Amino acid sequence: MSGILRLPCRMASTCSSALPASLLLRSAAYVGGSWLQSSDATTFPVLDPATGTELVQVADCGPRECREAVRAAANAFQSWREVSSKERSNLLRKWYDLMIQNKDELARIITAENGKPTKEALGEIVYAAGFLEWFSEEARRIYGDVISVPMKDRRAVILKQPVGVATIITPWNFPSAMITRKVGAALAAGCTVVVKPAEDTPLSALALAELAHQAGIPAGVYNVVPCSREKAPAVGEVLCTDPSVAKISFTGSTATGKILLRYAADSVKRVSMELGGHAPFIVFDSADVDKAAAGALASKFRNSGQTCVCTNRFLVQKGIHDAFVKKLSTLMGKELHIGNGFEEGVTQGPLINERAVAKVEHHVQEAVSQGAQIVAGGKRSSVGKNFYEPTLLSSVTTQMLCAREETFGPLAPVIKFDTEEEAVAIANSANVGLAGYFYSQDPAQIWRVAERLEVGMVGVNEGLLSSVECPFGGVKQSGLGREGSKYGIDEYLETKYVCFGEVLLNVYILCAKYVFFKENLSPGYSALFEISIK
Repeated sequence: MSGILRLPCRMASTCSSALPASLLLRSAAYVGGSWLQSSDATTFPVLDPATGTELVQVADCGPRECREAVRAAANAFQSWREVSSKERSNLLRKWYDLMIQNKDELARIITAENGKPTKEALGEIVYAAGFLEWFSEEARRIYGDVISVPMKDRRAVILKQPVGVATIITPWNFPSAMITRKVGAALAAGCTVVVKPAEDTPLSALALAELAHQAGIPAGVYNVVPCSREKAPAVGEVLCTDPSVAKISFTGSTATGKILLRYAADSVKRVSMELGGHAPFIVFDSADVDKAAAGALASKFRNSGQTCVCTNRFLVQKGIHDAFVKKLSTLMGKELHIGNGFEEGVTQGPLINERAVAKVEHHVQEAVSQGAQIVAGGKRSSVGKNFYEPTLLSSVTTQMLCAREETFGPLAPVIKFDTEEEAVAIANSANVGLAGYFYSQDPAQIWRVAERLEVGMVGVNEGLLSSVECPFGGVKQSGLGREGSKYGIDEYLETKYVCFGEVLLNVYILCAKYVFFKENLSPGYSALFEISIK
């Protein structure tokens, strides 16, 4: 690890009182099993989005440190790929157990650096740990195949093997779950990883590194290289172009994903991309209004609207439109409470930064200027500069910015429609397709719309659909590949076809027979069999 300074202490500077006094708090990079500072000893601040105060200074890694991390992962891959699936399973399970044991501290770290309310942060930790548990079990279910071929003197076998070093680039809105969903699958498959967390939320990734270390994950298998926004482009380029990297997994904006895809194309690397969303939420006349409004509240305002599967457009049929808007407005006033995520009863924390607030404000102002009506909210909150009131707009048209772009904030624009065909056409007009939702009590309509929506995930009479057991991913410009579920591990495996010809097949059969007899016959008969096959 030449070129990187070793840190003798856990924190490079004094942290905010909002953070727990915990062994999980780390501020250095985690490379090759060691806690390391950047070669030029530079750091960048992590801010509390609720107050704007500095939480801690974290090592600001650059291309040099990233190459060190890739080298460490490549070296570790040579041995990690040979570790038995049972042992990999046991190590992931230990990591899961440690996450559950430390869930309160991990949740507090998320609330401090991300802003989401404590209850939501705790929910994320349980969800994140679930991926380690799930893939600890899937590690032992990596199966190949034996294929029947028409030639009598041949045998065809399919092997599943790890792709190699994987680069993991994650967003700030789920700073723990987006890591474990990717890393759990990669490690279960036998890959090693280099994680670049979002510059707003590196502490969660480093806390997971501490727990991985405690769980006994071997040095170099899990590496973390935090960096500032200024260094992110150079770091991303290295992590996507280094010859030792075989796989890139990214969650973030479509624009950034396209840049990384261009990097990957030069060396034809495997990629998984979970990119932008623009989720429609359709309420048909046959829907139960109370259930639809409750589902809308859950889908839209979780994490203050800052999730990739949050509803971005509400399409409500004219017969039920007014009743739905009234019900949703009432629920918003009753159930949503703005404040610091550490405060009791708060459901709506801050947005991640000032840029996020400005985007929501711009979308609201642009819609109102074109005739949209503010039903609830509609302005910045007096709680703090990064807070925006949960906002409900009616009389929204498809030409307004909030109906054409992902807001990623607490804004619910409602568009009135006449027919099912019109609603599906509006929903499918976006160039992205991550998630979609609709409420209906008409069985025939449910099947029609579920099949016609151009998205990777559909919630039918349900506003929350994420689960570790189910595949997560989108279509169109929302990305490539799937995460979670039994399909998630395939993203980190190569399929190898092995054809056994006649000569090799005979040797294969004799060797198999020898092993069987050697282990099951008495020494005398075993010796006779050895003589007979020579």
